[in-house]
Amino acid sequence: MTGIILHHYEASPFSQKVRCFLGLKGLAWSSVITPNMMPKPDLTPLTGGYRRAPVMQIGADVYCDTQVILAEIERRAPNPPAVTGPDWAVNFWADRLFFQTTVPVIFGEIGEAVPKAFLDDREKLSGRPFDVAAMKGAAGVMRPQWRAHAAWIDQGLALHPFLSGDRPGLSDVAAYMNVVWLSNALPGTAKTLMVGLTRIPDWAEKMMALGEGAREEMAGRVALEIARDTQPGPTPAHDPADALGLDPGTHVTVMADDYGRDPIAGTLVAATADRLVIARNSADLGALHIHFPRAGYVAVRARPL
Repeated sequence: MTGIILHHYEASPFSQKVRCFLGLKGLAWSSVITPNMMPKPDLTPLTGGYRRAPVMQIGADVYCDTQVILAEIERRAPNPPAVTGPDWAVNFWADRLFFQTTVPVIFGEIGEAVPKAFLDDREKLSGRPFDVAAMKGAAGVMRPQWRAHAAWIDQGLALHPFLSGDRPGLSDVAAYMNVVWLSNALPGTAKTLMVGLTRIPDWAEKMMALGEGAREEMAGRVALEIARDTQPGPTPAHDPADALGLDPGTHVTVMADDYGRDPIAGTLVAATADRLVIARNSADLGALHIHFPRAGYVAVRARPL
C-alpha cells in the first residue's frame, strides 16, 4: 500500500500507536509533523476543524481518530492480519480507561514543568480545566489502578508471547501505547509500577522491535497539494439500517463524545456500523472525504452548509 500520510507529532501517544501499527505491517508512509497545540495550519484545512493528532491522509481521504485510521490500514493492508476477536474492545479500553489512568500518573509528576501555553491549549481542547494540582493529588490513587491495568496485560501474556497470540496484533499495539508512554515519560515510575509483572518487559521489547515502517518526511504544504490534486476514493456501502436513520446527502455535524468536541460539518456520503464518511468542499482543496469512527463519536442532522 502506498500513499499514507500521517499528520502527527513525536510525543503523542496516539501517534505512537499508529506508527507501531505501521511497523507491524511493514508499510512505507510519509510523515508530516503537526504542532502539539493550535494553530495547525496544515491540518485543520484538511479536517474541517478537527485538531486531535494523529490524522491520516490518503490523497483526498482524511481519517480522524486512531480507531478509523487503524481500521483503514488493516483494510488496505490485510497481511499480516492484525485484527481478530475482541481487538477493537481492547483498543477502546486502551484509548479510554487505561489512557485516562495514565494521564494523571504522568502529569501529576511533570505537570508543573509543562509550559503554560500547552496547558491552556489542552483546556480549550477538553473544555475543562487542566488542573495539574488535582492530577498531582490524584496520582497516588491512580498508580494502583495503572498497575491493575498493566497486570491484565501481564496475565494476557501467560499462554502466548503476544496478547493476540503467536504474533502481534491490534490488541498488543493498543495496550503497548500506555506502557511505552509512561516508560518514556517516567521510566522510574513505570519500573516501580511493573515490579513483579515479569512478562511485560520481554513483550515490550518485542513491540519496540516492530519499529515504525519506512518513514519519509514530507512538508505540510505538499500534503495539502496532494489533497487538492486528488479526488476521494471509493466509499464503503451505506448501511440502510443505520441506527440514526441517516441517508446519503444528509447534512450532518460530527464530534467526539469525550474531548476535542470541535463540530465538523459536512454532507453524509456513507454511514456504516463502524464508520461515518462525510464530504466537504473548499475553495483551496476541493472535494474531501473525512472519515470518523461511530464508537466514541456523535452525529446529528445539521443545516445545509
